[in-house]
Amino acid sequence: MNEKHTLSAKVVKVFGNDISTDIIYPGTYLYCTDSKKTPAFCFKVNNDEEFNRQLVSGAILPGSIIVAGANFGCGSSREQAASSIAGHGLVIVAKSFARIFLDNASRLGIRTVIVPRIEAAEGDTLSIAATTVRNEQSGKTFSITPHQSYHQFLIDAGGLVPYAAELLKASVRGERI
Repeated sequence: MNEKHTLSAKVVKVFGNDISTDIIYPGTYLYCTDSKKTPAFCFKVNNDEEFNRQLVSGAILPGSIIVAGANFGCGSSREQAASSIAGHGLVIVAKSFARIFLDNASRLGIRTVIVPRIEAAEGDTLSIAATTVRNEQSGKTFSITPHQSYHQFLIDAGGLVPYAAELLKASVRGERI
């Protein structure tokens, strides 16, 4: 994570381990693949539709943080799970991520932060720096496990499409990135 991605924001939701793509983006809505429409179905499952309502209404601001345990995004390879989160501008701090979800999230430029020992509750403020996350309520600081370089590169670029657009612009100008 580079300096432009430092952040201090509120934790709006805490999840446990093994949050699957079915929980993030329920299979009932797989017919919808338009990334501008998928956010409407983000976390719309498991009698927790209040969180979905808050997201859809805009009560939860972009840059807000969700915290999760290990293996966030496990299950299917549906890209809608990542695009629905991206549409709300959420930051995900998790103990670990499922590989395919992390690939999809990185390509979409979602800020994902791997913090194996994270401790946070809803309402806490987390300050995310290059190598650490600090819980401002508890005063505890947690180490970030760095992403593989290609994941971090895409996240820092804002995703694959913004990176490709920048490459094209540089090419037109005769520059190399």
